[in-house]
Amino acid sequence: MEFYYPNWNNDMWRIIGLVFYDDKEHFVRPGAKAFCKEMLEDFLYKKGIALYDTASAVQRLQDNASDKYLQIVRPTDVAALLRDLPHCQAIVTTGEKATDTLCAQFALERPGVGSFVSFTFDDRHLRLYRMPSSSRAYPLALDKKAAVYRRLFLDLQML
Repeated sequence: MEFYYPNWNNDMWRIIGLVFYDDKEHFVRPGAKAFCKEMLEDFLYKKGIALYDTASAVQRLQDNASDKYLQIVRPTDVAALLRDLPHCQAIVTTGEKATDTLCAQFALERPGVGSFVSFTFDDRHLRLYRMPSSSRAYPLALDKKAAVYRRLFLDLQML
């Protein structure tokens, strides 16, 4: 699947399914070990959720998915993205590397997992939320991760 969080072992879409539909299998393609890209795109569009990477060029220093071995070659110009998204109220990161990359761009203190920091950008008040990783390597049960994400979406009045 050419989309975000496509790995069957990553729980992002299960978390979102639990939060919005009380069903961790909501975005699963019937009869397959895969997520339904069309359902995801429709859901994200209707909710006004945009996804993007914090880096436009990266180098994997080892052959695994760990951020520990990821070198940011060129960070994404998030300020330019925000200027194109005038209704954006918050940025959400799901990993330490992404959080650190954004904090460096906006000179922010890193929020704790499940927390946010407020900041001003071009006279707009925004929040940077740092959420638990949806990777199964992150040692937190699926229902506990979903509870943290639920607080985020309640806070943003999206639930």
